[in-house]
Amino acid sequence: MSRITIVGTGNMARAIGTLAVAGGNTVEVMGRDQTKADQLAKALGGGTTTGTWGAAPAGDIVILALLYAGVVPVVAEFGEALAGKVIVDISNPFNATFDGLAHGDQTSVAQEAAKVAPAGTAVVKAFNTIFRNVLENGRPDVFLAGDDAPAKARVATFVESLGLRPRDVGGLRMAHWLEGMGLVTVALANNGVGHWDFALGVSEFN
Repeated sequence: MSRITIVGTGNMARAIGTLAVAGGNTVEVMGRDQTKADQLAKALGGGTTTGTWGAAPAGDIVILALLYAGVVPVVAEFGEALAGKVIVDISNPFNATFDGLAHGDQTSVAQEAAKVAPAGTAVVKAFNTIFRNVLENGRPDVFLAGDDAPAKARVATFVESLGLRPRDVGGLRMAHWLEGMGLVTVALANNGVGHWDFALGVSEFN
Protein backbone atom coordinates (compact mmCIF):
# COMPACT_ATOMS: atom_id res chain seq x y z
CA MET A 1 0.00 0.00 0.00
CA SER A 2 1.00 3.64 -0.32
CA ARG A 3 2.10 6.29 2.14
CA ILE A 4 0.19 9.47 1.37
CA THR A 5 -0.02 12.97 2.76
CA ILE A 6 -3.17 14.98 2.14
CA VAL A 7 -2.60 18.74 2.17
CA GLY A 8 -5.98 20.31 2.92
CA THR A 9 -8.85 19.65 5.28
CA GLY A 10 -11.97 20.16 3.13
CA ASN A 11 -14.55 17.81 1.66
CA MET A 12 -12.30 16.26 -0.99
CA ALA A 13 -9.55 15.73 1.58
CA ARG A 14 -12.05 13.87 3.74
CA ALA A 15 -13.43 11.80 0.85
CA ILE A 16 -10.02 10.73 -0.46
CA GLY A 17 -8.71 10.19 3.05
CA THR A 18 -11.63 7.95 3.96
CA LEU A 19 -11.04 5.75 0.93
CA ALA A 20 -7.29 5.76 1.53
CA VAL A 21 -7.65 4.51 5.10
CA ALA A 22 -10.19 1.87 4.03
CA GLY A 23 -7.73 0.75 1.35
CA GLY A 24 -5.00 0.11 3.91
CA ASN A 25 -2.82 3.10 3.06
CA THR A 26 -0.79 5.08 5.60
CA VAL A 27 -2.28 8.57 5.77
CA GLU A 28 -1.02 11.91 7.06
CA VAL A 29 -3.03 15.15 7.03
CA MET A 30 -1.60 18.66 6.81
CA GLY A 31 -3.52 21.92 7.09
CA ARG A 32 -2.82 25.57 7.76
CA ASP A 33 -5.30 25.28 10.62
CA GLN A 34 -3.75 22.64 12.87
CA THR A 35 -6.99 22.15 14.78
CA LYS A 36 -8.85 21.27 11.58
CA ALA A 37 -6.05 18.92 10.55
CA ASP A 38 -6.18 17.18 13.92
CA GLN A 39 -9.96 16.87 13.71
CA LEU A 40 -9.84 15.37 10.23
CA ALA A 41 -7.11 12.91 11.22
CA LYS A 42 -9.21 11.79 14.18
CA ALA A 43 -12.30 11.42 11.99
CA LEU A 44 -10.41 9.35 9.41
CA GLY A 45 -9.00 7.02 12.05
CA GLY A 46 -6.89 4.06 10.99
CA GLY A 47 -3.74 5.52 12.52
CA THR A 48 -3.97 8.75 10.49
CA THR A 49 -1.42 11.29 11.70
CA THR A 50 -1.00 15.04 11.29
CA GLY A 51 2.05 16.86 10.04
CA THR A 52 3.31 20.38 10.55
CA TRP A 53 2.45 22.84 7.79
CA GLY A 54 5.47 23.46 5.57
CA ALA A 55 7.49 20.53 6.93
CA ALA A 56 8.51 17.56 4.78
CA PRO A 57 5.44 15.38 4.23
CA ALA A 58 5.65 11.83 5.54
CA GLY A 59 3.89 10.48 2.47
CA ASP A 60 5.61 9.54 -0.76
CA ILE A 61 2.48 10.73 -2.58
CA VAL A 62 1.31 14.24 -1.63
CA ILE A 63 -2.29 15.01 -2.57
CA LEU A 64 -3.01 18.73 -2.79
CA ALA A 65 -6.70 18.87 -1.86
CA LEU A 66 -6.81 22.63 -2.29
CA LEU A 67 -8.71 25.22 -4.28
CA TYR A 68 -6.92 25.93 -7.55
CA ALA A 69 -5.62 29.35 -6.52
CA GLY A 70 -3.74 27.83 -3.60
CA VAL A 71 -1.95 24.99 -5.38
CA VAL A 72 1.03 26.78 -6.96
CA PRO A 73 1.66 29.05 -3.92
CA VAL A 74 1.64 26.04 -1.59
CA VAL A 75 4.07 24.10 -3.77
CA ALA A 76 6.35 27.14 -3.79
CA GLU A 77 5.95 27.60 -0.02
CA PHE A 78 6.82 23.97 0.80
CA GLY A 79 9.75 24.15 -1.62
CA GLU A 80 12.48 21.59 -0.98
CA ALA A 81 10.26 19.79 1.54
CA LEU A 82 8.55 18.27 -1.53
CA ALA A 83 11.76 17.07 -3.19
CA GLY A 84 11.44 13.49 -4.43
CA LYS A 85 7.70 13.35 -3.78
CA VAL A 86 4.86 12.68 -6.19
CA ILE A 87 2.49 15.63 -6.09
CA VAL A 88 -1.13 15.01 -7.08
CA ASP A 89 -3.14 18.08 -8.11
CA ILE A 90 -6.91 17.54 -7.95
CA SER A 91 -8.03 21.13 -8.53
CA ASN A 92 -10.26 22.70 -11.17
CA PRO A 93 -9.59 26.34 -12.19
CA PHE A 94 -13.13 27.34 -13.18
CA ASN A 95 -13.96 30.96 -13.91
CA ALA A 96 -16.66 32.79 -11.95
CA THR A 97 -19.42 31.86 -14.40
CA PHE A 98 -18.40 28.19 -14.73
CA ASP A 99 -18.20 28.40 -18.52
CA GLY A 100 -14.43 28.54 -18.93
CA LEU A 101 -11.10 27.99 -17.23
CA ALA A 102 -9.75 30.75 -15.02
CA HIS A 103 -6.26 30.74 -16.51
CA GLY A 104 -7.57 30.96 -20.07
CA ASP A 105 -4.35 29.65 -21.62
CA GLN A 106 -3.42 26.16 -22.80
CA THR A 107 -1.82 25.34 -19.50
CA SER A 108 -3.08 23.81 -16.26
CA VAL A 109 -2.67 24.20 -12.54
CA ALA A 110 -0.62 20.99 -12.56
CA GLN A 111 1.75 22.32 -15.23
CA GLU A 112 2.22 25.58 -13.35
CA ALA A 113 2.85 23.65 -10.12
CA ALA A 114 5.51 21.58 -11.88
CA LYS A 115 7.35 24.80 -12.81
CA VAL A 116 7.86 25.75 -9.15
CA ALA A 117 8.32 22.24 -7.72
CA PRO A 118 11.84 21.24 -6.65
CA ALA A 119 14.01 19.03 -8.84
CA GLY A 120 13.15 15.36 -8.63
CA THR A 121 9.49 16.04 -7.89
CA ALA A 122 6.83 14.61 -10.21
CA VAL A 123 3.38 16.18 -10.67
CA VAL A 124 0.31 14.16 -11.63
CA LYS A 125 -3.17 15.49 -12.35
CA ALA A 126 -5.94 13.25 -10.98
CA PHE A 127 -9.39 13.15 -9.34
CA ASN A 128 -10.50 16.52 -10.79
CA THR A 129 -13.32 15.07 -12.93
CA ILE A 130 -15.07 13.42 -9.97
CA PHE A 131 -17.66 15.04 -7.73
CA ARG A 132 -17.16 14.48 -4.02
CA ASN A 133 -20.48 12.64 -3.58
CA VAL A 134 -19.56 10.21 -6.37
CA LEU A 135 -16.16 9.61 -4.80
CA GLU A 136 -17.91 8.80 -1.53
CA ASN A 137 -20.55 6.49 -2.98
CA GLY A 138 -19.41 5.25 -6.40
CA ARG A 139 -16.54 3.58 -8.19
CA PRO A 140 -15.65 6.04 -10.96
CA ASP A 141 -12.75 6.12 -13.39
CA VAL A 142 -9.86 8.33 -12.25
CA PHE A 143 -8.06 10.01 -15.15
CA LEU A 144 -4.31 10.57 -14.69
CA ALA A 145 -1.94 12.89 -16.57
CA GLY A 146 1.78 13.22 -15.93
CA ASP A 147 5.19 13.12 -17.57
CA ASP A 148 6.85 10.71 -15.12
CA ALA A 149 5.74 7.14 -15.91
CA PRO A 150 6.90 5.59 -12.58
CA ALA A 151 5.12 8.38 -10.67
CA LYS A 152 1.90 7.76 -12.58
CA ALA A 153 2.24 4.04 -11.89
CA ARG A 154 2.52 4.76 -8.16
CA VAL A 155 -0.58 6.96 -8.29
CA ALA A 156 -2.40 4.30 -10.29
CA THR A 157 -1.57 1.71 -7.63
CA PHE A 158 -2.92 4.08 -4.99
CA VAL A 159 -6.11 4.65 -7.00
CA GLU A 160 -6.62 0.90 -7.30
CA SER A 161 -6.27 0.56 -3.53
CA LEU A 162 -9.32 2.83 -3.26
CA GLY A 163 -11.36 0.43 -5.36
CA LEU A 164 -11.31 2.85 -8.31
CA ARG A 165 -10.10 2.52 -11.91
CA PRO A 166 -7.04 4.53 -13.02
CA ARG A 167 -7.08 5.73 -16.64
CA ASP A 168 -3.81 7.13 -18.01
CA VAL A 169 -4.46 9.93 -20.54
CA GLY A 170 -0.82 10.76 -21.28
CA GLY A 171 1.65 13.49 -20.40
CA LEU A 172 1.20 16.47 -18.13
CA ARG A 173 0.09 18.67 -21.05
CA MET A 174 -3.12 16.62 -20.98
CA ALA A 175 -3.87 18.09 -17.57
CA HIS A 176 -5.26 21.14 -19.40
CA TRP A 177 -7.81 18.92 -21.11
CA LEU A 178 -8.63 17.11 -17.87
CA GLU A 179 -9.49 20.51 -16.40
CA GLY A 180 -11.73 20.98 -19.44
CA MET A 181 -13.35 17.63 -18.69
CA GLY A 182 -14.00 18.86 -15.17
CA LEU A 183 -15.75 21.87 -16.67
CA VAL A 184 -17.82 19.64 -18.97
CA THR A 185 -18.84 17.52 -15.97
CA VAL A 186 -20.18 20.58 -14.16
CA ALA A 187 -21.97 21.73 -17.33
CA LEU A 188 -23.65 18.33 -17.65
CA ALA A 189 -24.73 18.47 -14.01
CA ASN A 190 -26.28 21.88 -14.59
CA ASN A 191 -27.87 21.02 -17.93
CA GLY A 192 -28.21 17.69 -19.76
CA VAL A 193 -27.87 15.35 -16.77
CA GLY A 194 -29.45 17.67 -14.25
CA HIS A 195 -27.92 16.18 -11.10
CA TRP A 196 -24.50 15.46 -9.54
CA ASP A 197 -24.69 11.70 -9.13
CA PHE A 198 -22.63 10.68 -12.15
CA ALA A 199 -19.07 10.66 -13.47
CA LEU A 200 -17.39 10.61 -16.86
CA GLY A 201 -15.76 7.29 -17.64
CA VAL A 202 -14.61 4.83 -20.25
CA SER A 203 -16.80 2.06 -21.69
CA GLU A 204 -14.95 -0.54 -23.75
CA PHE A 205 -16.69 -2.38 -26.55
CA ASN A 206 -15.18 -5.60 -27.91
